[in-house]
Amino acid sequence: MDILLVDGYNIIGAWPELRQLKEKDLAAARDRLIEKMAEYQGYSGFKVIVVFDAHYVQGIEKKYKNHKIEVIFTRENESADERIEKLAIDMNNRRTQIHVATSDFTEQWVIFGQGALRISARELLTEMESIEKGIEKSVKVIQEKKPVSKIPLSNEVAEIFEKWRRGKQ
Repeated sequence: MDILLVDGYNIIGAWPELRQLKEKDLAAARDRLIEKMAEYQGYSGFKVIVVFDAHYVQGIEKKYKNHKIEVIFTRENESADERIEKLAIDMNNRRTQIHVATSDFTEQWVIFGQGALRISARELLTEMESIEKGIEKSVKVIQEKKPVSKIPLSNEVAEIFEKWRRGKQ
């Protein structure tokens, strides 16, 4: 199994769309990252865990699922880096490959020591853009293959039926 651990605020600070959104609304930037990671999880098959530092959200440690993504807010005096390191150690085994998405250079070296692989924020963004294009292409192919009608109709008759369907006459 492949697991992607995401340093949430590091990625938000590195991706242009999320960085701009953060300036206006940090919660919206977090939600957008989680949505994107849900797409990543669905497309790649990786299990995705997003970790956020507690210093942006006051209170005790919190875990929840959103769009089938596990989201963790660390304890008050615990950084996302520390939690990611612990998760990498705890989850590492023969059948699991841990990937960590962060552009924090120090964190990258630490996770290498745990046997995890790193993905920089820029690499993850490039991969996400590729995934989004793949999804768009798949949707387009499905829409093109979709039969318009089970029986052949002239354009004029199809327009009449469409007007009836929409309640217009």
